[in-house]
Amino acid sequence: MLVEAVYLKYNYDFRDYTGASQKRRVLVAMREMECDTVSALQAKVLHEPNGFAQLLQYLTIPVTEMFRDPDYFMAIRDQVAPLLSTYPSLKIWVAGCSTGEEVYSLAILLKEEGLLERSIIYATDINPESLEAARRGVFPLDRMRLYTENYQKAGGKAAFSDYYTAAYGGARFDRELIENVTFADHSLATDSVFSETHFVSCRNVLIYFNRRLQDRVFGLFHESLCHRGFLGLGSKESIDFSSYAERFEPLARRERLFRKVAA
Repeated sequence: MLVEAVYLKYNYDFRDYTGASQKRRVLVAMREMECDTVSALQAKVLHEPNGFAQLLQYLTIPVTEMFRDPDYFMAIRDQVAPLLSTYPSLKIWVAGCSTGEEVYSLAILLKEEGLLERSIIYATDINPESLEAARRGVFPLDRMRLYTENYQKAGGKAAFSDYYTAAYGGARFDRELIENVTFADHSLATDSVFSETHFVSCRNVLIYFNRRLQDRVFGLFHESLCHRGFLGLGSKESIDFSSYAERFEPLARRERLFRKVAA
């Protein structure tokens, strides 16, 4: 089996990803990597130098945009930021950060709320190419119109164009936004908690996991979050049916923001 072979050779664990999404991604990989069968794809991945790196791009297809679901960011601005401001320093974890749009969005919000300078942001993903793209912080110019609209709907306090310059054939975001960001390889399927955090944002990642892996991830987040810390999920994700449901309370249920219940 392909995912078992990948786990045994490369220690990347896709075994608890949902069958439907995994099947779609493998079919795309077969087409793009010119393999007629899964066996041929597996042989290429296991025996060709760049085979696994290629496959990884299809198994971790990023679907993201800046200030995606603006109501989510508005709720952070209105309901989470005032509480975060009571801490002398902050640690924030963006789990499954993909190519970085979520990271830069949060950094902009934190800057506008006067919190960025005292924040450390951990931006993690399993895809090295995505992490490198996030570090570069260069996004397509033709996406800026949508991102500007999202930013404005999310309660943006400046001109969105103040945060980037046209360069390298795209929009290059200010480096000061990521001065306190650590981009790191981390697998929600296999790795442990690495720091206590005040806020975890993990959006549009858990929908690709089965129930067992979702429970593992909620356990990581619960362990990572400080007393009464905050958790943000994607619009199609919920903690309600997990074994951790009673350990979080909704802060803004419609926007998928939760708070850790006091022990």
